[in-house]
Formats: sequence, structure tokens, C-alpha cells
Amino acid sequence: MLSLLRARWIVIAFFLLAVTAAAATVWRYGHSQGLTQLAKQGRADLALAADRFTGEMRRFRELAVLMSDHPRLAALTSANPDVPAATQLLQEAVDKSGAAGLIFTDANGTVLAQAGEVSLDPAGSSYFRRAMHGALGSFFGRLGPEGRRVYAYAAPSFAADGAIRGSLIAVVDISEIEWGWIGGQPVVFFTDNDDRVFISNREEILGWRIRPSAAGLAPPGAAEAEGGARRKDPDIWTLDHGSYLPKRALHLATPKPVIGMTGHALMDAAPASRLAMLQAAVFAATCLAFGAVLLLFAERRRALAISNAQLETRVANRTAELSQTNAVLRREVAERMEAEAALTRAQEDLVQAGKLSALGQMSAGISHELNQPLMAIQQFADNGTALLDTGKTQSARDNLGRISDLAARAARIIRNLRAFARNEAEPAGKVDLGAVIDTAVELTEQRLGNEGVALDWHRPEFPVHVQAGEVRLGQVMVNLINNAVDAMAGQVDKHIEISLLPGAHPTVTVRDNGPGISDPAKMFEPFYTTKEVGGEDGLGLGLSISYGLVESFGGRISGSNADDGGAIFRIELDPWKDEAAA
Repeated sequence: MLSLLRARWIVIAFFLLAVTAAAATVWRYGHSQGLTQLAKQGRADLALAADRFTGEMRRFRELAVLMSDHPRLAALTSANPDVPAATQLLQEAVDKSGAAGLIFTDANGTVLAQAGEVSLDPAGSSYFRRAMHGALGSFFGRLGPEGRRVYAYAAPSFAADGAIRGSLIAVVDISEIEWGWIGGQPVVFFTDNDDRVFISNREEILGWRIRPSAAGLAPPGAAEAEGGARRKDPDIWTLDHGSYLPKRALHLATPKPVIGMTGHALMDAAPASRLAMLQAAVFAATCLAFGAVLLLFAERRRALAISNAQLETRVANRTAELSQTNAVLRREVAERMEAEAALTRAQEDLVQAGKLSALGQMSAGISHELNQPLMAIQQFADNGTALLDTGKTQSARDNLGRISDLAARAARIIRNLRAFARNEAEPAGKVDLGAVIDTAVELTEQRLGNEGVALDWHRPEFPVHVQAGEVRLGQVMVNLINNAVDAMAGQVDKHIEISLLPGAHPTVTVRDNGPGISDPAKMFEPFYTTKEVGGEDGLGLGLSISYGLVESFGGRISGSNADDGGAIFRIELDPWKDEAAA
């Protein structure tokens, strides 16, 4: 047991050492990649700073070139020089351009006119000699006891015959140029030939020198041995010069021959170190988590092996108990199956009882549903007798044909009521909704005339086919018209309006100007009626039956009260499948 425990700790220690070594490798690689990206960014920033400086100086260079041949300056070399006029010209140029000073000399270097608080003795200087050779000369350095940093351009001034008669020197104050650089990122500076900082976006290091043997910058008068450590490839400086300079910085240096200086950039190396540390930490955490999972898995397998051995013993001991339990379960299953069979028989009896109840309810409404065609048959029979008395046999024959149709319709109504009671509906088919409404209006026409009801039926000019049962739908329309007539009993002005709106779901609207619906929530319940209880006008089954008939072929019926009085019933049906697809 002790040897097993010792081996386990040896494996864990070896694993930790391997993870540490791999994490160190990841850190070195990540740090190297981070410094490489940092160097790319630093070179781009350094190039941008150099371009910015040369762009700022370009306007002063062009000023020197363009003004060197000005007529007022050329007059200085004539017999009657006009020094005040030339000085005024130079002063105006200084004021407008922001230059530190403008100086015009003759070919010997003698100053003839100048503007600005700058004094130079260009005679014998390299930049003046270059100007006297017809080229543009330039120089930079410090002037005066205060060490004012300047950059100057010397442009030759040519006479009419092409000879060089003098030069115009434009002097620029570097502090004015770098004013917009102060505080920018990263730290950028330019050094002269003595490795002294001449231009920088950090004012506190101006005039400092780069240590030749160690990293960092040395202030004026500092000992050579002072400074931080320096490591080449990459060149990392460890600095301690205040909060405006990075503690550890990647040093980049690039010569800038255009301006005669060397550009330097100090990129803060802390983000690269932090990123590399984060990558190494994530790698180490992942490996440790993976090792912990493996260790847990191994421990669990060992625990499972022990548990399996114990379970095998328990299974052998429990086999006899399970056999007895199985016998008890078989008896319970048989009892449950008998109970389910009894429940199924009870459910079937309940369904049959519900059918018988519905059949009795529908039978009670047969007299109400057949009353309408029987009344129409009676009216046509009376009219036929009157027509026979007057000798109008053809009209009487027509009435007899209508009586035959109404008798067949009564048979269909009985068949539909019986099918509805048995939950048997004739298959829904293609029905012309306008023709069904026409038939319902015809069946109720005689009663509407007797009751003095005005009927407005807005029939579309084209057929509207829906998916429904023709007989059942006609029965619903007759019920709605008769209910509207019953509701307006006792009124002087009686009006019914029927409209058909085609569309994705054709809708029939039946509206009257009666008293409206007293309780819209109960209007489709069986035996709900506002008529006299026990009267001969109705049993309160018309709307209930209509609701069932419309629902039987997938339609929807609803009722509500109009804002200006009266009741509105809407029947929404599904279009015939061919027209719906179209």
C-alpha cells in the first residue's frame, strides 16, 4: 500500500515538473511573438513620427526656396539697397509662417536683412557653402546660451544671369514644431551625431544622451556607469526615469538621413510580458485541470473496482429476495390489467350515454327545424289552390314543384339532424355560398313579406365556392334569418342585411336592427332563448344546432351586438381547396 502511494506521488511530481517546463516554453514563445508584433508597431510609429516631422519642415523649406528670388531681396545687392523694405518683407513672412527667423545674406555670408529673434553667422558653414553651390543646405543645432534648438534651410538666390548673389536662410524653432507631439504614445525621440536627444515627445529627456555601454538614457552630467541593464536581440531597456517612461521598453533605432538624425522608439514591453504570462498561465491551468481530471478518473476507476466486487457479493445475496419480489409484481400486473379493462368498458359506456343524450337533444329540435319548410309547403299549397281557382295551371304546377323540393329538403334536414346526433356528417364538398344564401332567402321570402321585414342581400357578381355541406349550410342561414325576424317582432321598422365578403376566408354577415343579444356568452348554449318559455316559437336550439353544423365542416360562427343597435352574426368558412391554392 505504501509503495502504491509513493509511486502515485512520484507520478504527480513528474507531471508538475513537466507542466512547469512546458509553461516556461509557452511563455518564451509568447513573449517573443509579442515583442515581434511590438517591434512592427514601433517601426510604423517611428516612421509616422519622422514623416510628420519632415511634413512640418517642408513648408519652411519651400518658404526659403520660394522667397530667395523675391525682387525686394534682389534689390539689396543693387547700388541703392532698400533694407527696411526687405526687412518688412521678411518680418511679414515670419509672422505668417511661424518661422523663428528669416535671414538674407550676400555671396560672402554677410547678413543684409533679417527678421525674428535669431542671430546666425553663416559664413564658412557647411550649409552656406552648399547653398553657394546652388543646392539647398540644411543644419540643426542649438543657438545661444539657453541652447535654443533650431533647424534651418539655406536656399541660394540666383541673379538674372544665373549667378548666385546670396542666400535666404529659414530658421525653425524645434520646440514649436514638437508642441503637438508632447505626451503621445509611444515614446519617440531623434538623436544627433553625438547620440544626444534633439527632438522628442517627452520634454523631460531633451538633451539626454544614449549610454554607449548600457541601456537607457543618461541626463547631462551623469556618470557613464549609471543606467539599467541592456540585452541585445531584442534590445530591452530597463528604465527608472519617472512615470512617463516605461519601466521595461523595447528599444528600436532607425537612421533618418533625410533629416540627418537617428530615430528611436521605446515600446512598453509590459503588455507583451503580461500576454505571455497569461498564455503560460492558461496553458498551465489547462494541463493541471486535465491532470486533475485524469487523477480523478483513475481514483474513480479504483473506487468502482472495489464497489463492483462488493456489488457482486450483494447481488448474490439479493437474488433470492428478487425472485420473491418478481412473483408479487406479476400478481400486481395482472390486477392492474383487470382494472384497466374495467376502466375501458366504463369509458365506452360513458361515450354511449353521451351519444344517447345528444340524440335526445337533437330530437327535441326536429320540430323547430322542420317548422320552416313545412310553413313554406303550406304557403305554396295555399297559393297553388288559389292559382288553380283562377285557372293559372302553369303557376300552380310550379308551386307543386317547389312543394316537392321542400319535401325533399325536409327529408334532407331530418337526415342531417340524425347524422349530427350520431356524429355523422355528410362529406364536405364544393358549395357555392351565394347559391346557398339565395335558397335560404327564397325559403323565408313568404314569412319576411308577412312580417313586413325588408331584406338587403348583397350578392357578389361571381360565385364564391367554400368547403361545406350544402344542406347544413342552408339550414344555418334559414335559422339565422328566422331568428332575426323573431327578434324584431313588435317593431315598426324591420330590416335585415346579408353580405358576403370573399377572400382567404369567405365570411357571411347577417345583421338586423332588433334589440340585440341580451347575453352573448350563452347564445350558443342549448335551450337558451329570449322567447316565452313553453311557447310555440322556439325551444332555444336553433343557434346551438347552427353552431354544431358550422363546426362540423370546419367553419366558425360568432355573434355580437352592433354599436348602433341590433345583432350581427358572422359565419367564416374555408375556401374550396382549388380556389385557395389559386
